Amino acid sequence: MTDVTRDDPISTAPTAHAPQGSQRGRERIKGVFSTQDVQKVGTGTTTRKTIQKGFWYAEETEAGDVEVQPLNNNYVPSGPKRRITMDELLEKFAPEPEFYVQTVFPRMRELNKTVARADRHRQKGETFSAEYEYGNALQVDDENVRANFGLGLTYLSRGETGKADDIFERLVKLEAAFDEEHKHLFNEFGINLRKNQMFDQAVSYYSRALELTRKDENLHLNMARAMLEKKNFTGTVEHVLKALEINPAIDAGIKFLQWLQAKKLVPAEQQDAVREMLARIAGGGKAPASADTGGGGS
Repeated sequence: MTDVTRDDPISTAPTAHAPQGSQRGRERIKGVFSTQDVQKVGTGTTTRKTIQKGFWYAEETEAGDVEVQPLNNNYVPSGPKRRITMDELLEKFAPEPEFYVQTVFPRMRELNKTVARADRHRQKGETFSAEYEYGNALQVDDENVRANFGLGLTYLSRGETGKADDIFERLVKLEAAFDEEHKHLFNEFGINLRKNQMFDQAVSYYSRALELTRKDENLHLNMARAMLEKKNFTGTVEHVLKALEINPAIDAGIKFLQWLQAKKLVPAEQQDAVREMLARIAGGGKAPASADTGGGGS
């Protein structure tokens, strides 16, 4: 949150009023809002009030609530988002339309252009130009998900695993990196971690994703592939079984489990669970759905 501290007397922020009548046809709310935190500084006769002003980018969702995200010191939205109700927005946040139009929106647009240029360079194999542009973007917003993924992929494409590991450490701390909107970059990054034999990082990466993402059979299969590279066969089988419990029709999961069985890689304590799952799939779901997937893995 960008803070501006003032020592002048407290002024009343303009109040936003809820739209009247039907909401149909109106544009969703999107823009910059501010909050004020009043604090007392000093004691006795030296006491004075200060106002700490924070700026937020707010955008109304399809569900009718609002996502707010703090502005950083460069006046672009950065950091974790949180959801609030429309009533809370109108009661506790003051609109800052001029600040949005004159300062924030132009900086957001320029940041997006910088990341887009970097993406084009990376896609053309111009890795040093891509690195330069991603670096420029991260100077404005060091938590920009696209820029972090792009820079990580750039390093991985050059085999610079040390630099890629630094980006990996940053990405696993960013919850937004695992949002649906970044799914393509997320998948590409995970695949490239494995290709560069960064198997420990891949396992940590998918573990973090499974903490934040709803049931996703593909995530479990990706985790299984990373664990197979580490020769953690118990964990491999466990995650393939979890993928098939979510979606028994996923062909990649069925073939993976059959391959593990054919290669005699299924640990003894998981043999019954694997046979039960394959029988269940062959029987069109008539066999019992539950399976003891054994320990270890995730």
